[in-house]
Amino acid sequence: MAGSEMRFQNKVVLITGATSGIGRVAATTFASHGADVVLTGRRKELGMEVVRLIRDRGGNAIFVHGDVCREEDVDKAVQAAVQQFGRLDIAFNNAGTEGHLGPLHEETAENIGQVIDVNVKGMLYAMKYEIRAMLKSEGGSIINNASVAGHIGYSNAVIYTASKHAVIGATQAAALEVIKWNIRINAVSPAGIETEMLNRFVPGTIQRQEYATSHPIGRTGKPEEVVAAVLWLASPESAFVVGHSLLIDGGYTAQ
Repeated sequence: MAGSEMRFQNKVVLITGATSGIGRVAATTFASHGADVVLTGRRKELGMEVVRLIRDRGGNAIFVHGDVCREEDVDKAVQAAVQQFGRLDIAFNNAGTEGHLGPLHEETAENIGQVIDVNVKGMLYAMKYEIRAMLKSEGGSIINNASVAGHIGYSNAVIYTASKHAVIGATQAAALEVIKWNIRINAVSPAGIETEMLNRFVPGTIQRQEYATSHPIGRTGKPEEVVAAVLWLASPESAFVVGHSLLIDGGYTAQ
């Protein structure tokens, strides 16, 4: 990709939840910096659209259809990265869901299960197989997508909040296990980012405007601003950063 700074040339990157939002931007950005990218997600048409976009710009990418709730699908995606490109260097575990929002006493077992399956089990499955692959290539970097909800509480989003606290805890614990093998694990914790999830989380235009101004910076964030942090955590520039959750929140949690 002519004119790009090839920061990740000869690196292989796996991105879960890569069909839209932050994951889509992460896939195209890593590719623009020379990485070979493996995308996975449930929406095949959107995934293939991202692959075509990357290839049209001269990059390398493949899509592996799968659901992070299914351990075998996660294993399949990691194996595809190794088989296609020979190794796995970087993983961005981005797949997540907010589930149904409402008071805890009205939650259903189905919604609780869905949120925990995607946000917690999916992340754990991903790290399990990513670590196995990275042990064979003598190191790597894993970045989990947490949330400001992993640092504070959100009423009417108890299950989502609990799941993101779990992401941060798992990030810290797993980081301690594997840093001795030169595998770094960190997380990013965005506040309101302009994605499909934000539109579901805050559905009305007026509500979104009010939510935007609740960030001290006076606006919600852009996916590119999260991805910039992901690239930094994936790079040697952050070599001494281990088990950290980087807040990208426009000052939201500083209030």
